[in-house]
Amino acid sequence: MLNRLYARLSAAALVLVLAACAAPAPPAPVEVRRGVIEQITPTQIASNQHAGVGAVLGGLAGVGLGSLIGAGTGRDVAMVAGAIGGAMVGNEVQKKNDQPIPAQQIIVRTSSGVLVAITQPLGQPLFVGQRVYIQGNGESAVVTPQ
Repeated sequence: MLNRLYARLSAAALVLVLAACAAPAPPAPVEVRRGVIEQITPTQIASNQHAGVGAVLGGLAGVGLGSLIGAGTGRDVAMVAGAIGGAMVGNEVQKKNDQPIPAQQIIVRTSSGVLVAITQPLGQPLFVGQRVYIQGNGESAVVTPQ
């Protein structure tokens, strides 16, 4: 019975290892469209690059402070309470200090006549009437000069 369990676990582990080694799917081709800029509006993009870091650091600090209190079960309770409180405080501090990224919303009329709106961080200087390329689709689309 125990040998059968080990055999099944070994087979499952082998399947997981082989699946992890499988070649990834090739990347989808990037779509490139031509157009002319119709409008540029300054805006901001919310920064979420370090989401959760404040909560993690606050939780770790809370555990550290909680471990200094009491002994035995009381210490364990203080560590859990410190982790929860520290995570909440760290998350709030991060929210208040997180600065938005300056950006621009660019409206482009493609060569097929369709209007496309793309919001991207400030980069190369663009102007109304400029011929541009739209590279990519959806959230990953960017506007670059021709």
